[in-house]
Amino acid sequence: MNNDTTMSMVEREGAETTDEQLMIAHQAGDVRAFPMLVERYRIQLHGYLQRFLGSAAAADDVFQETFLQIHLSAASFDVTRTLRPWLYTIASNKARDWYRHHKRRATLSLDKTMGHGENEFTLMDVVSCKTDQPGEALSAREESTQVKDVVDSLPELHREILLMAYFQRFSYQHIADMLNIPLGTVKSRLHSAVALFADSWAQSTHQTPRDHG
Repeated sequence: MNNDTTMSMVEREGAETTDEQLMIAHQAGDVRAFPMLVERYRIQLHGYLQRFLGSAAAADDVFQETFLQIHLSAASFDVTRTLRPWLYTIASNKARDWYRHHKRRATLSLDKTMGHGENEFTLMDVVSCKTDQPGEALSAREESTQVKDVVDSLPELHREILLMAYFQRFSYQHIADMLNIPLGTVKSRLHSAVALFADSWAQSTHQTPRDHG
């Protein structure tokens, strides 16, 4: 496909050009195709990254890194595949790398819900063990700080899925797609993460761990 042909295709179809057609045009040297692809995903992908990372500035950086990787890997992209899953896999991996490198955590809250329907719960449910001395209850600020410390102390495997499901509010299916693991594994891993959090919280506050049966 020569450059004139791809240029006319991009110009003619404009917004109707598919992601895959834009990649074909970009591979063929059409200088308009890649900027169109970036703009097409700017709001959607940036919003996804900001939700993942909890920071607009971090989302800016990872967005740019993602499309730099797309540009560098363009020649290897199989145009018979759908672009979007490939794009989001790269973005998710870049976001996870950024998270591990910077070790930044969003401000945590005890009253956000996790789970769905009858399975909904909050971290307040997890940490609301009865104490012998109610007067020792933590202030809201102390609780937030202590929850953050406990989450940060968890093994990466458990911390990551807890952050994805609880603080970033991704659906179980979304997490399964991002981590490339079965849906059942997401649920069991999250259950283990919550149980581990509860035990770590109990130890940090000198409470008796709950039965996670």
